[in-house]
Order: sequence, then C-alpha cells, then structure tokens
Amino acid sequence: MINSQDIKNGVCIRMDGRLYFVIEFLHVKPGKGNTIMRVKFKDVVDGRVLERRFNIGEKLEDVRVERRPYQYLYQEGEDYIFMNNETFEQVPIAHDLITGVDFLKEGMVVDVVSDASTDTVLFAELPTKVELKVTYTEPGLKGDTATNTLKPATVETGAEVRVPLFINEGETIRIDTRDGSYCERVR
Repeated sequence: MINSQDIKNGVCIRMDGRLYFVIEFLHVKPGKGNTIMRVKFKDVVDGRVLERRFNIGEKLEDVRVERRPYQYLYQEGEDYIFMNNETFEQVPIAHDLITGVDFLKEGMVVDVVSDASTDTVLFAELPTKVELKVTYTEPGLKGDTATNTLKPATVETGAEVRVPLFINEGETIRIDTRDGSYCERVR
C-alpha cells in the first residue's frame, strides 16, 4: 500500500481491478479545506487517460513492476516471441501489447514491463527511435525543395512512413516509433 502523497510519475497503481501508471500529479492546497492530490493515470491495457483526486493520507494499492530487456526472435500467428536476455526464456507477447509494433525488426531489443507479483506481461515498448532501411520509394525530383513535401516510403519491416522528397531507396532513416514519423536520415 502507498499513501496518496507519495505518488510520483511512473508509479503503477491498481484501482477498480485495473492497472494504471501515473503520468502527472499535482499537490493542491486550496485556501480552506484539506490538501488534495490531483493525479492523471494512464490505463496499462487500453491507454486511456483518467484523472482522479485523492485526499492526503488516502491508501492506494501499488503494483511493483519490472522492466527487463527482451530480444525479438520471430512471429508466430498473432503472437510475437521474445527471449529474456538474462534467463534465455522465450515468452509470447500479443500483438496489441506491443507499442510501435510496425517497426519491430528481428533481433531488436525491447523493454518488457511485467507485474512482479504475478509475472504477467503488461506491455512491451520499443525504443523511442529506430533506424530502418528504405526498401521502396518513388524517386524524388532534383531541386523540388520549395515546399516541405512528403512522399510515402516502405521500410524493411513493411511499414509505410512519410519521408521528404530527397530520401531514396537503400538509405537508412531514423523513425519515431510513438507516432511513426520520420526524424532524420542516418549517414
């Protein structure tokens, strides 16, 4: 159990049978009355954001979570098979529990977050930025840089990304896995 005034960003709480991560908290002292904590939570399963208020001293059930590096091996149906880098144990993780799954490449190391008490996988998180090779894109026109125009490009994982006109096939680009946007060309 954790007191409401001990809440910090990143703490995992179990409320109403669901798991939530604290993404924002604010200590509020009104002119009169008791001090309260205004907290924003993100649901672990579906990503919904929830805002709640707690009185100081209120007890909440905290969940101990562990982040471990796992290496992606292969896909088997709807599940993705990952290997624990310490114990070499293989674990299947469902498609919808992986953030940025479109940019997942064989051999990539991801952070797997699991509930320490039940050892169940909550979600897997790719690195924020990954480097992928462009396998197909239309050739860009030389000198056509007057506007910030983007064209579609297919990367080695099969995902489609919008890239600037000067990017050609065979080049390596850096992509933000949170929203699938182009960041820069890797030299």
